Amino acid sequence: MHRKIDPDVKDRIIDKIKNDGMTVKEASVEFGVSTNAIYNWIGAKGRTEPGTLEMSKLRRENEALKQIIGQLLLDSERGKKNR
Repeated sequence: MHRKIDPDVKDRIIDKIKNDGMTVKEASVEFGVSTNAIYNWIGAKGRTEPGTLEMSKLRRENEALKQIIGQLLLDSERGKKNR
């Protein structure tokens, strides 16, 4: 049985995924909606907004790279102090 989800809630879920780096799985658990439903909403929205999924993926990758660079800088500084 499908329950009707308010369009504002759908938009908020999609926004959290695209802009806040939330995963579909996390959104599914937090909002009590199936992952398939969320992917369908994103797909429907993506057809009207080109590049949205790609931007979301790039944002997550960018955050991961920033964390890696930060860790490398910390390790480098520790190495300099130990000399």
